[in-house]
Amino acid sequence: MRSVSDGELLRAIAADRDRRAFEELYRRYAPWLTARMRGRCADPGTVDDVVQETFLAVWRGTARYREEGDVAGWLWRIGARRLVDALRGDGARGRLRQALARLRHRDEASAEERVLAGVEHGDLAGALIRLSPELRAVLQATVVDGLSTREAAVLLGIPPGTVKTRALRARKQLREELA
Repeated sequence: MRSVSDGELLRAIAADRDRRAFEELYRRYAPWLTARMRGRCADPGTVDDVVQETFLAVWRGTARYREEGDVAGWLWRIGARRLVDALRGDGARGRLRQALARLRHRDEASAEERVLAGVEHGDLAGALIRLSPELRAVLQATVVDGLSTREAAVLLGIPPGTVKTRALRARKQLREELA
């Protein structure tokens, strides 16, 4: 029995609302997407919600695959946007405070706490906001998500050389603003 390609699954989902195709796509990518999301968000409930919302967008057809690039990268882009939306919600700041409160029992602040404090109270937040969306997206993919240049290029749908150029420009701009 031949294995059905990701593109064939997506076409069957979009055209026929094929439940079996959807279930197969979910089996292939949900564990991977969940693991990647857990690298960005420590709240398992939020991660599960985001993964479900990602696949619901595929099922409902609100996210359309244009048959360009990698299906995993396409699903990651959908999931990453959903995660940002979830974390921007009213509860995100409260969850951050709770996470920091659990860490306060230590004598010395962790690197994560210092970075978060700098983002929330320091110049870094302003400097990041002043970056163009394109530069911020590259930093998010390469620094926060830890993707290689090639992976970031797939995720963002741009050439690897553009990822490198934007990363250099973003770092230069941040250095200048934070100096």
